[in-house]
Amino acid sequence: MASKMPMVKFYNGCECPILGIGTWKSKPGEVTQAVKDAIDIGYRHIDCAFVYGNEKEVGEAITAKISDGTVKREDLFITSKLWNTFHRPDLVRGALQQTLDNLNLKYLDLYLIHWPQAYKEDGPLFPADEAGKILYSEVDYVDTWKAMEPLVGEGLVKSIGISNFNSKQIARLLETATIKPVTNQVECHPYLNQRRLKDFCESHGITITAYSPLGSPDRPWAKPGEPLLMEDPKIKAVADRLGKTPAQVLIRYQIDRGNIVIPKSVTKSRIASNFDVLDFKLSQEDVQLIDSFDCNGRLVPMTASVDHKFHPFRDVDF
Repeated sequence: MASKMPMVKFYNGCECPILGIGTWKSKPGEVTQAVKDAIDIGYRHIDCAFVYGNEKEVGEAITAKISDGTVKREDLFITSKLWNTFHRPDLVRGALQQTLDNLNLKYLDLYLIHWPQAYKEDGPLFPADEAGKILYSEVDYVDTWKAMEPLVGEGLVKSIGISNFNSKQIARLLETATIKPVTNQVECHPYLNQRRLKDFCESHGITITAYSPLGSPDRPWAKPGEPLLMEDPKIKAVADRLGKTPAQVLIRYQIDRGNIVIPKSVTKSRIASNFDVLDFKLSQEDVQLIDSFDCNGRLVPMTASVDHKFHPFRDVDF
């Protein structure tokens, strides 16, 4: 199945499987088996991040599946992300090396700046004052990016990109970048379809990677009564007509738009079901219908640092 997976070609010639498995909120005790299961099922794209706190367990799964001959390293596409407390240029290389050590890898296929806003260095991952307010750093993401660029030439990463950047921040980054980001990984689903940001990014040769494509149903800050995307009657109606699950329709929606998509689960049956999206396509009418559900319904607002000068979702159009 893995060989049939459509690939997205970045502007630099590197290719990424259009469907991957996410590891956000996957507990250390569960994620090793989940990633092993995913690789056995056919996934070759694994999305990680230092802040998830489970990179070592993900690395154990990758090592095991390479050791038993299921895959070779070059068959896999591994992404990780630079956390906010390591934006200072002198910390970037060490943060990457820690991730490589955790994952037991010599290189990453893709390394992203996780968020544009920097937090205070040399302490906890979520540094806070006595009142619980996040402590910020003055580091500019443009300078962080300049420290990311040499990692490519050194062979430590094949591609570099960004996550949660808005259009103005991307435009500003491109003014000085010598290597363009290959992708912008952002929340993307029918309630927040990111059409304008997608058009902007693609006009600069930057792909979109969709996280929370299923509406992040297990997000810890969800309030009672908030809509659940996978229970939306309109999504269910499309799924019933096609003989598919709502999750499969939501994943296929991103694939048919040309977006890389990284649903997450630690349940083997769901991991397998989420992969079973290659035997159908949505019609143009279905995609347009699902597009119409957009209501700027952001489910991952990162409110803890909303007053940071580089917060991406405040006072911007897209």
